[in-house]
Amino acid sequence: MSTTVKVIIGIGGMGRAIARRLGSGSTLVLADYSTEVLALAARDLRDEGHQVVTQKVDISDTASVVALARAAADVGPVTTVVHTAGLSPVQAAPGAILAVDLLGTATVLDAFGEVIVAGGAGVFIASIAGHLASLPTEVEHALSTTPTAELLALPFLSAKSIATSSAAYGLAKRANQLRVAAAAHSWGRRGARVNSISPGIIATSMGQAELAGSAGEAMRAMISASAAGRLGTAEDIAAAADFLTGPHATFITGTDVLVDGGVVAAHRNGRVNVGQG
Repeated sequence: MSTTVKVIIGIGGMGRAIARRLGSGSTLVLADYSTEVLALAARDLRDEGHQVVTQKVDISDTASVVALARAAADVGPVTTVVHTAGLSPVQAAPGAILAVDLLGTATVLDAFGEVIVAGGAGVFIASIAGHLASLPTEVEHALSTTPTAELLALPFLSAKSIATSSAAYGLAKRANQLRVAAAAHSWGRRGARVNSISPGIIATSMGQAELAGSAGEAMRAMISASAAGRLGTAEDIAAAADFLTGPHATFITGTDVLVDGGVVAAHRNGRVNVGQG
């Protein structure tokens, strides 16, 4: 096997495109909750010449995430971590979204912050929903600074406080951006960088499911109002991840990169009104 390891967590459309883009010359450690998805992705990538190791992971379970980080480090020096796993509003209830998208991302940040090597980089997939969420300053501070194990005990994350999956999703994705920014310092002490990417509406199976759901009409309006005027592709996100984890981004850390075709810009300029439910 090669001497460097690149970990891709979540092997859906984005994860697989990122694995293909980043995998040459390294060992890919692929992680997903679905063993079937893992097996299919590993077969395809191996057929294309990549070195692949797989491990099932439940990112809502701290022990599972820690085991993944340790297993990846046992394969070799972990130079890259890209975390794409998550649930969308049409897929799950608010509690599950908070457990996976919010707590799970924070747990991955912590666990891989302990094994990433000097010169390494992490990318965590957030969402434009995080840019569209409007949260009080004290809520953002709590999301940034509360120890991971205590996150879901925050009063504003209670079932009584969050009524819909879309509200949970927007809050979780804003938390992703905030946690990544906060983690940049601890990752920097190891000589590593960490950033987030906020995709817009992407033509993955998850994105298509959202388009077919109750928010589909609003999402199509967002696309029409955007500067690009199209759906994004998984390859658009892979290209951004390639840049952020590569040698041309060594002074970029603790920030979020919008890859949305101009949807958020259109919202801020009044071309489209995006409500949060």
